Amino acid sequence: MQKLVLNEEQQMLRDAANGLFQEQGPVSLLRKLRDSGSEPGYDPDFWKQAVELGLAGTLVPEAQGGSAFGHVGMGQVMEENGRTLTPSPLFATAIVGATALMLAGSEQQQSLLADIGSGQRLMALAIDEQGRHQPQRVAATAEAHGDGFILNGSKTFVVDGHIADTLIVSARTAGNTDQRDGISLFLVDAGAEGVTVNRTTMVDTHNAARVTLENVPVAGSALLGEAGKGMDVLEPLLDIANAHIAAELLGVASEAFKRTLSYMQERKQFGALIGSFQALQHRAAALWSELELLKSCVLKALMALDAQDPRASELVSVAKAKACKVAELATNEGIQLHGGMGMTDEYDIGLFLKRARPLQLLFGDQRYHADRFARLRGF
Repeated sequence: MQKLVLNEEQQMLRDAANGLFQEQGPVSLLRKLRDSGSEPGYDPDFWKQAVELGLAGTLVPEAQGGSAFGHVGMGQVMEENGRTLTPSPLFATAIVGATALMLAGSEQQQSLLADIGSGQRLMALAIDEQGRHQPQRVAATAEAHGDGFILNGSKTFVVDGHIADTLIVSARTAGNTDQRDGISLFLVDAGAEGVTVNRTTMVDTHNAARVTLENVPVAGSALLGEAGKGMDVLEPLLDIANAHIAAELLGVASEAFKRTLSYMQERKQFGALIGSFQALQHRAAALWSELELLKSCVLKALMALDAQDPRASELVSVAKAKACKVAELATNEGIQLHGGMGMTDEYDIGLFLKRARPLQLLFGDQRYHADRFARLRGF
């Protein structure tokens, strides 16, 4: 039986990421970006340091200059990221973008992995067209034109779409709007004629975008994977993305819990520390138990991805559903146990709640993944 523990190298990567995020990307950096109205929405100096540390190439194969450290290793990075709420292109580029190229990229397309690892290229996945995650519902079209295609349609909630150099866009080359088959993926230059990207500042001060494509010509070489078989790429890609979202939510929830405990050990009411009240101790103990369960779920899902376990999809949906539930509980409890102070901007606890909510919705919320798990199990 596989033990749910980190090996020495994975622990070292976790420690290195912790040092970077705590020292160079603390919560105060998020406040600075928010208050200054930063146009890119992240700190280029922090991203440069993350790239120099090798975080952008954690999943990139060694042949393209990366470290091929695997999903367990990258999951530790994302958990540390969740603890500090640091905005950066790490998820959209180094996880989603790199994975898409590794899963389906041609030899020419996979050469872009070197640019990702060196921090020279930013990417974003543009698949959803409605308010809820429905990757199979694609109305955007890609019509054959000469040796290439003409793309039309719009996408919403494109994480880091406003800073991306290259967009990964889903569009129909065949079939009806809700059919699984007929979806194709394309690499689209974000600066191409006919591409409009409108930045959306989210409640958590991170960024997404709405992307509109109007008669955008792309070459045949822009096709990522096989025409009409885009879901064969998207399904494993979204498994990987959701596992790392779960890891980040674990970091968000763990830090919210840590800060709440610290407050309970400082705040006094009726002449006593509120942490001494038995009712509050029970709530803290229940939350601690939920966090321990979540740690196991997330680590098991990441290990399954690395081992290419046939049950990986099920385990990822378990981890994401559990992460959504626990992060909501941890951040809600954090606000409530801080009392009236939890509602003010003076304390950071509210920032963790604001970060958790968009992450819960990204690529499927708790209900979506609970239902997906049931379907994968044959119910």
